Amino acid sequence: MRIVSLLPSATEIVCALGLGDQLVGVTHECDYPQSVQSLPRVTRTLIPSDASSCEIDRLVSEQLKTTKALYQLDLPLLKELRPDVIVTQSLCDVCAVSPNEVQTALAQLSGAPRVVNLEPQSLDGLFEAIRQVAAAVGVSADDTIRHLRGRVEAVAMRSATLTVRPHVTLLEWLDPPFSSGHWNPELVRIAGGIEGLGKEGQPSRRLRWEEVLTWQPDVMVIACCGFDVKRTFQDVAGVQSMSGWRELPAVRSGRVYVADGSHHFNRPGPRLIESLELLAHAIHPDRHQVPVGLPALHRVASPQYS
Repeated sequence: MRIVSLLPSATEIVCALGLGDQLVGVTHECDYPQSVQSLPRVTRTLIPSDASSCEIDRLVSEQLKTTKALYQLDLPLLKELRPDVIVTQSLCDVCAVSPNEVQTALAQLSGAPRVVNLEPQSLDGLFEAIRQVAAAVGVSADDTIRHLRGRVEAVAMRSATLTVRPHVTLLEWLDPPFSSGHWNPELVRIAGGIEGLGKEGQPSRRLRWEEVLTWQPDVMVIACCGFDVKRTFQDVAGVQSMSGWRELPAVRSGRVYVADGSHHFNRPGPRLIESLELLAHAIHPDRHQVPVGLPALHRVASPQYS
């Protein structure tokens, strides 16, 4: 079976099912596991590598209003790879090659490859996506899903008896701020927090900073979509002078954390479970341990008060 993945989370699902040796092509963003980094790249981005967060937001907003795409498919390479299965998505209009471009490409490919279209909006949706990929290539997903569900249930059980559930804000972008969306508010709930700005199963949304200030989060986690920790800290520096920032409970208590949004929280693949475990430790470190082999979320230094 020759598999082409058109999004990083799908690549991770394929590998979690033990099918990494059947991947023949991935996207320019696919970087996990390490074994996929040498595979042919069938997409490229039109977003300048040096664009600021504000500029990226402007480009994305323009894309949503027009048919202009932010990602392009390398059709000649795709033809050369001769895929039997193509895994893509229709959940997010700006995170991958557009469904229209995929359909156009399919009309030009020989062999009529099977298209698996993933659209997870929750943890249950993630498990269903894993089953979809497994079914497309004729393997069982039962063991993989059982293992992942077990880890979720372990976090949920530790959180079940909590008497204090702090206000949590999980931000998926900073300039401008965006709330958490889809599965991330669910992760906050299971981890033992209350997410007051994002809604389970709903897309992330643009926020006014006044909403963050009104919510008064006890814990803040910043996981900018597609950014690593170093890049996210650049944007954190830009909001630390914002009026009201120093008075937020999370800031005063030193409970503002930065996550690698490229790898965790924003990819609906198996590592959402790692994201849950990291989040649970950040919210309730006395109840939840850091996942074995992973560093805790990066803490943002608190300002000095006179």
